[in-house]
Amino acid sequence: MNADLKEAWKEGSQRANAAYMGARRRVSVDPITRLEGHGKIDIFLNESGDVDRAYLQIPELRGFEVFSLGRPAEEMPQITSRICGVCPTAHHMAATKALDDLYQVEPTSAGRKIRELVYNVFMMEDHALHVYILGGPDFIVGPQAPAGQRNIVGVIGKVGVEVGKRVIGMRRRLRELIAYFGGKVIHPVLGLPGGVSKALNPADLPRFKELAKDNLEFALFTLQVFRDIVLKNAEYVKLITSEAYTHKTYYMGLVDGKNQVNFYDGQLRVVDCEGKEYAKFAGKRYREFVAEHVEPWSYVKFCYLKPLGWHGFEEGPGSGIYAVAPLARLNVTEGMPTPKAQEAYMEFFNTLGGKPVHHTLANHWARVIEMVFAAERIVELVNDPEITSPDVRRLPTARPSVGVGVVEAPRGTLIHHFETDERGIITLANLIVATQNNAARIAMSVDRAAKGLIKKGEVSEGLLNMVEMAFRAYDPCFGCATHSLPGHLPLVAGIYDTQGNLVRELLQLPC
Repeated sequence: MNADLKEAWKEGSQRANAAYMGARRRVSVDPITRLEGHGKIDIFLNESGDVDRAYLQIPELRGFEVFSLGRPAEEMPQITSRICGVCPTAHHMAATKALDDLYQVEPTSAGRKIRELVYNVFMMEDHALHVYILGGPDFIVGPQAPAGQRNIVGVIGKVGVEVGKRVIGMRRRLRELIAYFGGKVIHPVLGLPGGVSKALNPADLPRFKELAKDNLEFALFTLQVFRDIVLKNAEYVKLITSEAYTHKTYYMGLVDGKNQVNFYDGQLRVVDCEGKEYAKFAGKRYREFVAEHVEPWSYVKFCYLKPLGWHGFEEGPGSGIYAVAPLARLNVTEGMPTPKAQEAYMEFFNTLGGKPVHHTLANHWARVIEMVFAAERIVELVNDPEITSPDVRRLPTARPSVGVGVVEAPRGTLIHHFETDERGIITLANLIVATQNNAARIAMSVDRAAKGLIKKGEVSEGLLNMVEMAFRAYDPCFGCATHSLPGHLPLVAGIYDTQGNLVRELLQLPC
């Protein structure tokens, strides 16, 4: 490890210690809840009882970039799908697309459409998970309702058993379609370089058409539920648009040739905090635009726009911080490719004052709009005459070298980058996960929410949940987002007495 980086770690450690020592009171939320992965929030109050600083700390670490080394490239869609049990299809598809690029093979038309069908089904059921089970309880049950009620049981208590059955039943049916092509839901075996492993039997098409029809009705029902429960509640709208949940940053997401949303493919488009296009580039060029920063208090690496540089946790046109996820995808696009989603898209921006929308909690509304788009796209694909073609794979013949695959995961832009030797053995694996792209803005969101909500030392369980809502809106997956650094892990262990005074510090630096 070079001297400059060691100094950065030491300086960061000193800043963290100063925050500890300067605080009269520390409030911890440990563990944080209703997310994928693990984390904690430490809030430090000043002498007046207001928030001095709030830190979202991610203590878990996973080493997929390291133990992928030496493996055959064709195993990566299966290896990387093990990163997360909630979003395995996203990693599977990004890795599969990276193999297309690695072996320089274009999938057949039917193979590509099957991939896109499965992927939109995945996006639909994953968004439904967050809307009704992870993020939804904060609105359906209430942000300051008792903790025991802010869950799926509380949601069913509010919306009724029949609606609960409908939610669970639709997700089950959608997951059955993923299993049809991939063999199983959690870790599908579907994607191959040049296509997919299974065609759609024409005899099975009628039931998938019926599923697509029912699913679109469910997506439109969910949009109406959001209108009735959230948008008709003046207090909720006030909360969504409040300064406590607002940041003016850059945004990034995949767009098609018309600058419309596409989950499966396209170019990456970045707009600034005024909504103007800052950059547009193919996924293979991501290293020209995306860089990673580290802080001593989290194992998540913080992505920023490389040309603008890292200027700390600041917003505005000079900051390199950007966001991905549903809100970002709507901000970077010029419309939705399907009619019902386009109507909802126009309603979204007309209601919230035009583009771009900077309100973090508006991610929930954007997520529901994306459910409508995914449902409409599923209908289009199952009615495409080519969807039952047996020509689902083109065999690769090129020698492998470098491959990059990009998709829009439910949580935002996901990039897989593999490099191999001439035998196709992995020599480098780099994953830029959606939550890494969002990490800096998430940290800012937690800090701002804490400062906006906690005053004069008055801290309640309900207020702490509202601080959690700041990260929950992004639907983060911290299991996906943490990767090992070269050498030993950096570690700062502080020992404090009962008055909050630092007694001893143990410091381990990376090699």
